[in-house]
Amino acid sequence: MTTNEGNRIRFGPYEVDLHTRELWKFGTRLRLVGQPFEILAMLLQRPRALVTREEMRTRLWPADTFVDFNHSLNAAVNKLREALSDSADEPRYIETLPRRGYRFVGKIEAAVGAMIETRTETKPEAGAFTHEPVPMPAPVEVAVPAGNVPPPAILLPAQKPRESWRSLGLVAAAAFVMVVALGAIVLHRITGGALASAPSVERTRQLLPIANTFSPSFSPDGNFVAFVREGEPGDPGIFVSRVGSDQLQQLTRNRYDCCPVWSSDGRWIAFTRMNDHEHSIYVIPADGGKDRKYQAEKSVVTQSAAFTSFLTTLLECKLDTKGVLPQRGEMDWSPDGKLIAFAGPSGIYALNADASAVRRVEETPPGAEDWGPQFSPDGAQLLFIRNHSLGQPDEIWSVPVAGGQPSRILSEPGRITGSPQWSYDARSVIYSSNRTGHPALFRASLDAPDSVVELKAAGSPAWDPTISRHGYRLAYDRLMRALSIWQMDLSGSSDKHPFLLVAGTSDTDQGPGPQFSPDGKKLAYMSDRSGTMEIWIANRDGSNPFQLTAVGGAGTPRWSPDSDAVVFDAGTTSGEKVVTMSLRGGAPQVLADGLVPSWSHDGKWVYFASEQTEGRQVWKVPSGGGMPVQVTQHGGHAALESLDGKYIYYSKNAQAEPEIWRVPVTGGEETPVPLIRPGTWASFQVVEGGVLFVGPALGHQAVLNFYDAAHNRTSSVAVLDRIPFWLGATADGRTVAFDQPGREQTQTMLVENFH
Repeated sequence: MTTNEGNRIRFGPYEVDLHTRELWKFGTRLRLVGQPFEILAMLLQRPRALVTREEMRTRLWPADTFVDFNHSLNAAVNKLREALSDSADEPRYIETLPRRGYRFVGKIEAAVGAMIETRTETKPEAGAFTHEPVPMPAPVEVAVPAGNVPPPAILLPAQKPRESWRSLGLVAAAAFVMVVALGAIVLHRITGGALASAPSVERTRQLLPIANTFSPSFSPDGNFVAFVREGEPGDPGIFVSRVGSDQLQQLTRNRYDCCPVWSSDGRWIAFTRMNDHEHSIYVIPADGGKDRKYQAEKSVVTQSAAFTSFLTTLLECKLDTKGVLPQRGEMDWSPDGKLIAFAGPSGIYALNADASAVRRVEETPPGAEDWGPQFSPDGAQLLFIRNHSLGQPDEIWSVPVAGGQPSRILSEPGRITGSPQWSYDARSVIYSSNRTGHPALFRASLDAPDSVVELKAAGSPAWDPTISRHGYRLAYDRLMRALSIWQMDLSGSSDKHPFLLVAGTSDTDQGPGPQFSPDGKKLAYMSDRSGTMEIWIANRDGSNPFQLTAVGGAGTPRWSPDSDAVVFDAGTTSGEKVVTMSLRGGAPQVLADGLVPSWSHDGKWVYFASEQTEGRQVWKVPSGGGMPVQVTQHGGHAALESLDGKYIYYSKNAQAEPEIWRVPVTGGEETPVPLIRPGTWASFQVVEGGVLFVGPALGHQAVLNFYDAAHNRTSSVAVLDRIPFWLGATADGRTVAFDQPGREQTQTMLVENFH
């Protein structure tokens, strides 16, 4: 079917989809959710008309919502203006009518929603694409003079979109339509021109949902990334993912594949593979298929003679009697698709399709090594690194692709790691160096190459940068020891081994607070992969995650009994708030001032910790909103109601190895439960029949224990490597999830709005 045309609205460099609740700027999706987006939607639906504050309150904050309305509305409008780079004093889009409301004053252009086609599809399995094998392109019959090679435009002809993209193809088609609709802007970027209004706020986040990845490469349109994944955990090889998606498509399964680069039309990916200590160049369709290393024998290649000649030249790299082979894995594909540059014996080489041969672009002087070639955006220049022996500094050089004398751009006091990159406008060079003791990213202007500045948005350690040719996106690799979520099944075999459930939720000491939904279908957890700590929801096995909140700092997620909502605490300028949010959409609802919330077994109450009276106590508030009620009188922190609704178990305080107490749900004496002694206030979980908890024992090991409430006894269940901070469990107690610090691993990061 076709979406309603009114669902997509464009103004200035922005485009809004009122159906999917998304906002783009220059084709880059911005993160705007909750009340700020709803306010924008209300204003766009009535352009140049007053939308009163009371109308906004009625729509966004129900009458029973416990919230400071004026403060919340002002904060939401300010966040909206920040996303639109707008000003209250000189508004381009959102105008304030004092004490009355707001109106949209920008010029709205034609909607483009009618061009977007949507269809219902079968959901793919977790972490995978649905695709069919794609053959190499069939030869195109053209008249070619004898002995000549058809031009590359004929070798990789434009074809109709393949059905094999399926899960990716629909999104890619929508992105393509968007690019067409913004054609003038896109063309301006391609030509390297300066845009009148560029995104101003750089945002750094995790690009890929998995770890142990490296060598990222953007597709020509900047919407997809190819990368290499190491073998642990998971299969090694080259993968492709859409930027912003958690789904991956695996293209190859060889641990010796490296350094993917895209063809100019985005249909092919070239990469190097090491066999018997020699590098060779391969290609594979970007949407999946068989990788090919073409041989000279006619029996292997079935294309026309001219086509075979070119692919032999391009892919085998054994082009003449001298046998020119790549000496390293790094290479680059020219913007026009005619050349692939690589480091060969004593210089940088280019595969020249027209000449049906390889030629050396520049020659390395004795005692040096040249490597890491990168084409400039216009394809006229090649950057490369020159390493010297005898402790001399590394250098970055450039050389004309057509031939000529190379020129040195800069001398770097540190060791350069990874190929240098042109900025999208070719005015500067971005590279990685360990000049500060750890690898970090630096930028050198070509007008003043000695004025090198560190890219603070990337942090350290960081290396192997890559730039989108359409600008505003930078990807790089970093080393981290992230917190991850592990799972252990307690039923069945006595030999219990934990396995990784969600990798790299956070690279800080916060999170992840894993919690299984009562129906056993979902997993809630904390992650800062979006730049701030937020609540994420995934399938129980960790697949298909999505970000639920965007409040700038959220934690301690707990499920409602019907598995339809999550309660959490959120840090604000006025203190910690207890907030509920439905998975079905709608605005978050603030229930009270407090933290570490949880639901009662019947869903009627939400427990939380608060210092409203002397000392921290456990309180409860109606889950639909209302007046809070104090539960404990002698101290309390994190509370969980037993599944039978009889007792409230809670930690006495937030210190290490806290005492666990309980109080009847109906009120009564507060008593300690000495047989429950977890390592932290978050490492115990109520389950059927009692409480699971992790505490120190047997030296420094961590023991998972079960407290049997009916018989008032504790038994050991399993031994963990380390005491986790968080423990989650299914209601039946047969599966637990917990956090563990990961080993050192690489992670691919993304800087949005990079300029």
